[in-house]
Amino acid sequence: MKRIDAYLRPAMADLVVDALRQLPVHGLSLFQGRGFGRHVAGRTPHYLDAEVHLGFAELVKIEIVCSDESVPSVVECIQKTAHTGRHGDGKVFVSPIDTGRDIRTGKAGDDAL
Repeated sequence: MKRIDAYLRPAMADLVVDALRQLPVHGLSLFQGRGFGRHVAGRTPHYLDAEVHLGFAELVKIEIVCSDESVPSVVECIQKTAHTGRHGDGKVFVSPIDTGRDIRTGKAGDDAL
């Protein structure tokens, strides 16, 4: 199993979630937050844009736990759907999950999904 964390522009969240519903994704969690990225030489940093407050830009984090086989299609779906070509489009990270358990059923591993 793997965990996919995607950090996106809030305006892209609904589009990405709708696209993910078309894949074999058993569920996801969505969190609203704030953050900042790195400065690109010669450009105004995204976190200094007029709509940014206190040096932080609004962001959405989508967290998904899925089977190893689903990772490429999920990551590609997020990247293609969230892409605008502008600085601050976001990031996607994939991490291993050692084990998981469904609290209600007691099922473990991929069966817990």
